[in-house]
Amino acid sequence: MNNDSTIDIEAAVAALLKGPLDPHKAFISGGATFGEVYAMAAGLRRSLDELERAPSFLCLASGKKEHMAAALLCSLAGGPPLLLPYALSTGVLSALQRSTSYQLAITDDEGVRSLPAGVRAIRPQPVDAIRLEAQGSLQSELLKIYTGGSTGTPQLWSKTGANIFAEAFFQARRHAVNAGDTIVATVSPYHIYGLLFSVALPLVSQATVVGTTPSFPAEIEQSCSDAQASILVSVPAHFRTLGNRKLGLRLAFSSAGMLAEEDGRHFSDSNTISVIEVFGSTETGGIATRDRWRGQLHFSPLATVEWKIRDRRLAVKSPYISPDLDIDDQGYFLTSDRVEEQPEATFALKGRIDNITKIGGKRVDLEEIRQLMAEEKGVTDCVVLPLDEAGSRENRICALLQGTGIDIRSIQKNLAQSLQPYALPRGLKVVERLPIKNNGKYDWDAIRRLMAQ
Repeated sequence: MNNDSTIDIEAAVAALLKGPLDPHKAFISGGATFGEVYAMAAGLRRSLDELERAPSFLCLASGKKEHMAAALLCSLAGGPPLLLPYALSTGVLSALQRSTSYQLAITDDEGVRSLPAGVRAIRPQPVDAIRLEAQGSLQSELLKIYTGGSTGTPQLWSKTGANIFAEAFFQARRHAVNAGDTIVATVSPYHIYGLLFSVALPLVSQATVVGTTPSFPAEIEQSCSDAQASILVSVPAHFRTLGNRKLGLRLAFSSAGMLAEEDGRHFSDSNTISVIEVFGSTETGGIATRDRWRGQLHFSPLATVEWKIRDRRLAVKSPYISPDLDIDDQGYFLTSDRVEEQPEATFALKGRIDNITKIGGKRVDLEEIRQLMAEEKGVTDCVVLPLDEAGSRENRICALLQGTGIDIRSIQKNLAQSLQPYALPRGLKVVERLPIKNNGKYDWDAIRRLMAQ
């Protein structure tokens, strides 16, 4: 595995825009070629040049990965910044239009029906006459993309050309992703993790990507088989359901949440491959990775990321950090993640500062409670959260447990031996499956509704 972090991103992007090494190679498995993607990017660039006034933003309202790749190339070549909505519904696109005033959107046939009134649709039409060249600074805004909304309302973050493509080139080099690879991704390309690993990574590495986004175990297995995939880009919930299925891969990535050790081990042992856990966020980009199958107990920061611990919280300095974030005089951003330093320049995650709540004026660590319950017999996943107590100014701690054969009374007894009385959950509920969004993160609105019942 090559950890060399040195790369001239300006030269790399300039070379990328000159054209694909093999125009006839499939970018989409069984679909658009790299040559066609570049021709669509040139067509978008021509259409934009013909406008009387350059648009401030270009909304990406097509879910096709070839359209997303063409749009990225177009923006690198001087086109306007892209807007990536977190869903293609009329409501989401309308809300995005109200906040940004975009008037132009890239669509496929289905996307046109969802556009707000007054927004013009543009479809990528391939042309060969325009040569793509880097224009402007890679430190300028390339796109705006939403967080997954796992801790509240989705928030829009700016990412520069350097943010996106420096990370894509780094991951391609580190994991030797190349033209011989085919990628299956189970996470939407409108999520930063999906965009990086199923659109930008194939572009910079000449790998092929499957155009669909499978989510059910049988669909994922069939997609890997049909495309003869070598790399799986997925989320913890999907690794859990895949279990011992053998997919014929050489490598797998997991992000958008913590991968349970048992789930990762089962998948790795069955497929005799590593599952690389990627830790980061929309706004910070990738921060660190862990490969338990190769004996890595804790997270190792990427070679491109500098880090330190401040007030038990992780502070990072990275080329992937959104320009919207506040950084200190030394260039560090202080995250909300609590960490503990470990040997060999690694760290252990200890939850988030927003996982601390107060009950009766006393601090309660929700992550500590979650970890205790996760070790109980029959529990395969769980979440802990404070809920408003009706008729009271105090919160009550509640937990939702996933699994079968769970003994609630036994869990309550065991918790009482480890926690102070004020920290004990007052509401425990067992469900067959925790609500999960399409991006692999918990659906907190659905979880709160279940707990409120």
